[in-house]
Amino acid sequence: MHIADISLFFAPHSGGVKRYLLAKHRCLAARTGVRHSLLVPGTMTGETEPGIFTRGDWNIPCTGGYRVPLRPARWRRALAALRPDVIEVGDPYHLAWAALGAAKDCGAMTVAFAHSDLPRMIASRFGRFAGRAADVYLRRLYSRFDLVQAPSRLIAQRLRDSGIARIVVQPLGVDAEVFHPSRHDARLRDELGLAADVRLSIFAGRMAREKDVPLLLRTFARLGTAHHLILVGGERRRALSANATMLPYEQDPVRLARLLASADVLVHAGAQETFGLIAVEAMACGLPVVGVRAGALPELIDDSVGALAEAGDAAALAAAIEKVYSGDFATMGRRARWRVERRYSWSSVFDLQLDRYARLLRTRSHAFVGEADATDPVETPSRP
Repeated sequence: MHIADISLFFAPHSGGVKRYLLAKHRCLAARTGVRHSLLVPGTMTGETEPGIFTRGDWNIPCTGGYRVPLRPARWRRALAALRPDVIEVGDPYHLAWAALGAAKDCGAMTVAFAHSDLPRMIASRFGRFAGRAADVYLRRLYSRFDLVQAPSRLIAQRLRDSGIARIVVQPLGVDAEVFHPSRHDARLRDELGLAADVRLSIFAGRMAREKDVPLLLRTFARLGTAHHLILVGGERRRALSANATMLPYEQDPVRLARLLASADVLVHAGAQETFGLIAVEAMACGLPVVGVRAGALPELIDDSVGALAEAGDAAALAAAIEKVYSGDFATMGRRARWRVERRYSWSSVFDLQLDRYARLLRTRSHAFVGEADATDPVETPSRP
């Protein structure tokens, strides 16, 4: 089976989608009878390493290195030339249409992965009318795919509510050997100039609007200097306030795991998460997680592994952080790690996905999806 992934969401400061694609490429390289190709934007056109192909295109200013395809027809030809059996598309923009064309050219089956909640994102920035237009657009686009993957129950239901069929829940995952409690390094506090008893919280990811970094800063202003927040995702290290430090974006997973495992708690203020990969990576490192009761985070977090607060409320978020620190902190961390081992290791995630691909190829019809839709949803996290 030859699988080809194509996505615009692949840049120097990309977040979860890039980590998913690279993890998939590594994991599938070790599978017998499976070949994986990755076609993504880059600074040059060619094969940068075995199975990873880049095409040089126009860099979008002020976006952390994202690039837009000016000639989608070239991407269509490049993708069709790989002769894949399955094409998976990781964004709903230019390349999704190019992939549909390539599938016609080479006879591949098509799978979309709805990593983002485009209608909600558009509505939050441009108003409800624009959001409804985006909803119509997605329905028109995804109706052409043989299968649509959603990273959480939340997104799967929103897609169904929009009239999109052939949907399965496909969670993301984590390398549980890289993201491990053993990465803890007590020297991090010394590097930051912090006392040993300071309560150290962390968030890592793109410093995008939907992550609501201003809410995090307001929350830690309330908590005071007994707490310190590190934000991993800036251009350089700098102090943001008396108890908040920005660190550079970290694309090396080992170094990111060291930062996560060396903190006490991950705090996530974003209300629009479609999955919450950074939360799972932190849980794999043995950290309790504090998030907001919005987006897909409640599918990952409950009182056994952390706490939830009302979205957009600094006082409620501060109270949730204090609640975690005053509870059975160590047990929460162990339960978080156990939950990841049970449900979110990359090997388990890709076993599920490969099985779906194989059934899709066997049937070569949409009948397969009705079965998957009825039987495949991932169970809601329960207390260990």
